[in-house]
Amino acid sequence: MKTIAMKQPKISRHTVPTEGDSEENPTATGDNTPVDSGRAHPDPEVPEQKPRRNFTAGYKLRILQQAEACVVPGQIGQLLRREGLYSSNLTTWRKQRDQGLLHAMSPKKRGRKHKENNPLAPRVAQLEKENQRLEQKLKRAELIIDAQKKISEILGIAQSLDENKGGDS
Repeated sequence: MKTIAMKQPKISRHTVPTEGDSEENPTATGDNTPVDSGRAHPDPEVPEQKPRRNFTAGYKLRILQQAEACVVPGQIGQLLRREGLYSSNLTTWRKQRDQGLLHAMSPKKRGRKHKENNPLAPRVAQLEKENQRLEQKLKRAELIIDAQKKISEILGIAQSLDENKGGDS
């Protein structure tokens, strides 16, 4: 078989797409720009949530210094737009700086705070377990003593008075 080379027709900007045109064909939209298959295209999918930004203390101080150096009206707005910040950021950072809170100038870790382990917790658990064991042992002993008292009453055996002196009156 003989291979036949086909020429691509010239396409003008006002070309109407036909049924044979697909999304992969740039001419389907009437766009005359060449397709560069070697270039990586950006991912069209939008992430669900933008990652939260953390600002270092150095960055905050640098932005505050730049904001204080602005003397012409509109320069602070330009600075904020360039850095992607809000004016409330500057207000908050100024308050933190004026209060002298160095730790407030650094980013804070969000979420639950780490709970420190109590070094005495294992000993407390051991003592509670032992206390529970001794309480059970005491209950058993009291049941046995009560049973012995009832048996002695039934049989008519006199109990010694020494027991009543030390016990409940």
